[in-house]
Amino acid sequence: MKSYHAKSDDVEKKWHIIDLKDKVLGRVATQIADIIRGKDKPTFTPSADTGDFVIAINADHIKLTGNKLEKKKYYSHTRYFGGIKEITAKAQMKKDSTAIIIAAVKGMVPKGPLGRKQMKKLKVFAGSEHPHSAQKPQAKA
Repeated sequence: MKSYHAKSDDVEKKWHIIDLKDKVLGRVATQIADIIRGKDKPTFTPSADTGDFVIAINADHIKLTGNKLEKKKYYSHTRYFGGIKEITAKAQMKKDSTAIIIAAVKGMVPKGPLGRKQMKKLKVFAGSEHPHSAQKPQAKA
């Protein structure tokens, strides 16, 4: 018996659309990460890009449970001494709500070249409009 090892070129990539309205951030980020990695397919191969594309809409209406809106912080660094910056989740939602979803999913994909390739398959939009209607995305629950 030989094990099946899928190749990135052999897998048919589909487009899925996920509405983030009133969904909890961590739960939906896990679902998105599974789709872009290909873990929801029987042909999943950890070392190959077998996932599908995901369009996430209504990022402005994502929910965070508990006190995370005030207490959760996102950090960045300017690469200068003492250049660490922090922003709360509430301020980040006002500034750019799509960055919260991207950061949550980015932490769930592998680090390195494969993870960077998989993250390119995630398209996040703040509102309900998106320019990918030509790809005929299927609604994902």
